[in-house]
Amino acid sequence: MHRIAVIAVPPVTLFDLSIPELVFGGALVNGRPGYEVVVCTAEPGVVAGAGSLSVNVPHGLEAVERADTVMVTGTGDSEDTDPRVLAALRAAAREGRRVASICSGAFVLAQAGLLDGRSATTYWARSTELSRRFPGVDLRPGVLYVEDGPVLTSAGLAAGIDLCLHMVRTDYGAAVANAVARHTVVAPVRPGGQAQFIDSPLPPENGVSLAGTRAWALDRLAEPLTLADLAAHARSSVRNLTRRFRAETGLSPLQWLLHRRIERARKLLESTELSVEQVARLTGLGTADSLRQHFARRIGVTPSAYRATWRHERDRGVSPE
Repeated sequence: MHRIAVIAVPPVTLFDLSIPELVFGGALVNGRPGYEVVVCTAEPGVVAGAGSLSVNVPHGLEAVERADTVMVTGTGDSEDTDPRVLAALRAAAREGRRVASICSGAFVLAQAGLLDGRSATTYWARSTELSRRFPGVDLRPGVLYVEDGPVLTSAGLAAGIDLCLHMVRTDYGAAVANAVARHTVVAPVRPGGQAQFIDSPLPPENGVSLAGTRAWALDRLAEPLTLADLAAHARSSVRNLTRRFRAETGLSPLQWLLHRRIERARKLLESTELSVEQVARLTGLGTADSLRQHFARRIGVTPSAYRATWRHERDRGVSPE
């Protein structure tokens, strides 16, 4: 039986803390449990939650010493992690055990020095903070989870389920992982490199002088707009347009157009049954091949895979995280 120690670092995020027990606890191998999951903490007892709830954790960090995998789940505040937790994580890594985090648990791994020089991810809303505090981490803020050798990290909320299913698949194979997915009513496979399904954070628009031109362009995304077209509408030279556009949006005019076209393509793929070719034409990306290329580069999956995931989630009546 594979032993997993889940370290509760207060204040804990209770949803994240429940994920390992939910996923690993449902993994059966030849009719027997595949995992033993133990939640532990530096000071056994009542551990404060990030919200109004708390949780009783009876086990101390001695559970880490017996574990094959050590996980840290999301924390509400990870500025000053207990040194005993960091020491336990470092010891586990030195001994070659698998170490993983869900959501902002990546901050704890980073404090322990386990993410230095490694690729990692975390909840998208805290990515900037992680990069600022730990510049040695090769952060990949847009993906669901990252596996870099024996160290694994995931984005927030449902991405933690995807990471745990990936670990089950690695340990016991696809059949066991798929059975767990069916039991928990989630998609059996969402690739780690798939982008988190969040609104792409475009830079804030800090000016309104070109707002009319931007609105005009949004109404004509299906057309092959050029810099000259935009400049003509704004009654400006191309050079002046580019300078003003970047000052107001943080992007060049063509970058801004591409962002908006990809966003339009996402909405069409989510809400319509239009073919990929039709979506490409309606968003001004021209051909299906062009759409696939730009979409995969920005979102991390093909348009067809993106639509399939949303269709699966829509059929269940929920939106993917």
